[in-house]
Amino acid sequence: MRIGEGAHTYVWTDGWARLPAGLRLGLTHGVVVDARDHVYIHNRSRDAVAIFDREGAFLGSWGEEFAAGAHGLYLSREGGEEYLYLADPVRHLVAKATLDGRILWRRGVPQEAGIYSNEAEYRPTDVTVAPSGDMYVCDGYGQSWVHRFDAQGRWLRSFGGKGAELGRLDCPHGIWVDTRTPAPVLLVADRGNRRIQVFTLEGDSLGCVTEGMRQPCCFYQHGDDLIVPDLHGRVAVLSRENRVVALLGDDPGVWERPGWPNLPESERRAGQFIAPHAACVDSRGDLLVVEWVAGGRVTKLVRV
Repeated sequence: MRIGEGAHTYVWTDGWARLPAGLRLGLTHGVVVDARDHVYIHNRSRDAVAIFDREGAFLGSWGEEFAAGAHGLYLSREGGEEYLYLADPVRHLVAKATLDGRILWRRGVPQEAGIYSNEAEYRPTDVTVAPSGDMYVCDGYGQSWVHRFDAQGRWLRSFGGKGAELGRLDCPHGIWVDTRTPAPVLLVADRGNRRIQVFTLEGDSLGCVTEGMRQPCCFYQHGDDLIVPDLHGRVAVLSRENRVVALLGDDPGVWERPGWPNLPESERRAGQFIAPHAACVDSRGDLLVVEWVAGGRVTKLVRV
C-alpha cells in the first residue's frame, strides 16, 4: 500500500519489527536510528530499549529500569560517538546512556529553578541537545516548563509554564533544536495548545505553527523536512518554512472511536495511524513511526 504524495510517497509496511518468541513490547513511545541504521525503540516493557537492524531483525535490548516510564528518546552525536538521552516521567528523571545501555548519568528534579515543591510535580517527557552541547528538557506531564542545562548538566534557565498565550505552554510534550535555519531555533510540541512553539535557544518566543496540527507529539528533522507525529491519527511533514507538504496515514476522528488509542488488532488499518507518538528517518529516507497503543505499534514507511 502506498501513502503520501510526490516526493513524500511511501510504501506502508506492517509487522516490520520481528520479535523473538515470548518478547512483547509495551506502549511504544520513542524511536531513534543510529549511524548503522540500527533502530532503538523506547517502550514500556522490561525490554525498554529494544534494538533492531534496518530490516527489523531483533538485535537485543536493555533498560529494564525504564519499564514503567519509558517515554522520550533522543540520539546525540558527540565527539564522534553516539549517545541516547532518555526521559522517564514516572521516575521524574532524564538519563544519558551509551548505545549498549551503560548509564552515564541520571538527573532528577531541577530544584535550582525554584518551581517544584516535590518530586512528583516534575514529569519530563523529552530531551534534545543543541550544537553547543546545552541540553533542553520539557516537563510535559508536570508543570509545562522547559529547562535548559549546559553541557556539564548545570541548570541555566527555565521558561514556559502553564498557559495558552505565546511563550506559555500546555503539555510541552516534545522538543527539538531546528538547524534548518541559519540560526538554530528551539521547537516545542505544545500539545495541549495544538501548536508548535518556536523559541530562541535562550528561551524567547518567536511565534508558533498551527497549520496541520491536531496534537503534535515530537519531531525529527531530515534534510529540509520536519517530521511531526501527531497523536490524533497522522504524521505531518513540514517544509523548511514550516508549511505542510504531506499528511501521512491520516485517520480523521480516530481519537473519537471507543477505546482509543487501544483499538483491537481487528481495527488497526493498514495505511492509517491511530496515535503516532514518535518517528525517525534512516539513511535511505525510510520513516519509522511508533504509536501510543497497548502492545506497541511500529510501522516502517519505505520511501519511493
